[in-house]
Amino acid sequence: MINGFGRSPLGQRTLGTSHVPARTPPAEQPEVAAPPPPPPPPKQANRDPEQPKADPAVAQFEAIKRRIHGKLVDRLDFNRVNELDPRTVRLEVRSVIEHLLDEDNPMLNKAERQKLVDEILDETFGLGPLEALLKEEGIGDIMINGPRFVFIEKKGRIERSIINFRDDDHLLQIIDRIVSRVGRRIDESSPMVDARLPDGSRVNAIIPPLALDGPVLTIRMFGSKPLTQDDLLRFKAFTPEMLILLEAAMKARLNVIISGGTGSGKTTLLNTLSGFIQNDHRIITIEDAAELRLQQEHVVRLETRPANVEGRGAVTATDLVKNALRMRPDRVIIGECRGSETLDMIQAMNTGHDGSLTTVHANNPRDAMSRLETMISMAGLELPIRALRAQFASAVDLIIQANRLQGGPRKVTSITEVVGMEGDTIIMQEIFKFEQLGVDSNGRAHGRFVSTGIRPTFMDRLESSGCVVPQDLFRQRVLLDD
Repeated sequence: MINGFGRSPLGQRTLGTSHVPARTPPAEQPEVAAPPPPPPPPKQANRDPEQPKADPAVAQFEAIKRRIHGKLVDRLDFNRVNELDPRTVRLEVRSVIEHLLDEDNPMLNKAERQKLVDEILDETFGLGPLEALLKEEGIGDIMINGPRFVFIEKKGRIERSIINFRDDDHLLQIIDRIVSRVGRRIDESSPMVDARLPDGSRVNAIIPPLALDGPVLTIRMFGSKPLTQDDLLRFKAFTPEMLILLEAAMKARLNVIISGGTGSGKTTLLNTLSGFIQNDHRIITIEDAAELRLQQEHVVRLETRPANVEGRGAVTATDLVKNALRMRPDRVIIGECRGSETLDMIQAMNTGHDGSLTTVHANNPRDAMSRLETMISMAGLELPIRALRAQFASAVDLIIQANRLQGGPRKVTSITEVVGMEGDTIIMQEIFKFEQLGVDSNGRAHGRFVSTGIRPTFMDRLESSGCVVPQDLFRQRVLLDD
């Protein structure tokens, strides 16, 4: 027994020989000529021609790691492990691994020994090879296309990582460990899943038979330190003038939609804007995979739930929006509108829940309104187009467009006011915009932020809420050259 760890009766493995009946000598047969050897099998196409040959030293290291890890599994009583303080259990298990290494006596130097101990600990308590990537600074996305093809996105560029997994089963084990922590499951009957890591990073996994070349895991990283408005200003995601307007819009409880493509920074922008919400407001958030990080005290976080094995028990975003409206919210925030919950969100904006926010996938503000129309049609209601658009025009005050430009920079490319209706058309006017002027020698887009000279019609609402903005804020000019 070492510090509460002992050999579990269920963990002991016994080796034995199965009974095989004795072979009887075959009857004598006349001699025949041996058949010619079969032709060599055709060479398989190499999926990755640049994949280096296996390094014998690496293979030996992996063999030692598997051997020690197997002994650790036999040695530990995991019922006792779960009862110990999580803050000390890793240190206790480290001492067990060190003891096993002393018994095994592999030929390792100090650095290799330390690396082996850390990797076994990651396999036992963490997410295996993923742990190294999760700890690395500057990674935005992790994309795993099967056990041998791991890619990362850093500073807007995608590159291949040296990290890999042993095989499909190893990757599946890590995926199952991630999704089970948040009460989700993944198997052949449910081969797709959305989940999250403890730090809020968004996870999507899809496995065979839908993924033809092995399990696929995609992680949208949320750093341990969320980006602040100062960070976004430093990165030139927007200008101080644009931030003044956005802050006033949030404090005056304008209804805001953040539009953008995948990876454009919609969630980061939503988190930043939520920081301007008054601390005494009751905020209810609704998400498929919880990733919003609101700083206020009075926040209720709701998360959808998929169906169980029997196909029952699903709780959709539509269900949660309807329930949220009975919870006396001051503001409702939907992480992303994807379906019929859009109608409930628009109705909430029109029935006294001002200051609500949501995001939508679209390339520009006009497309965002079209997307919302399409998603409301998913609710199955036969509403006339004009009535539907009138709902939008009265509910939505501001559309913030975020885009990821060539080379990786993320910008707020447009801040647009929804003015009203003219006939069957929704009238919008752009207040601030980003004009792309070209691409620099590093392949990064560059341009300038511009004030269009249009004064918003909601200025009276800002002033009546005590939000005073400079008189010349909307003067037509170039705000910033990037």
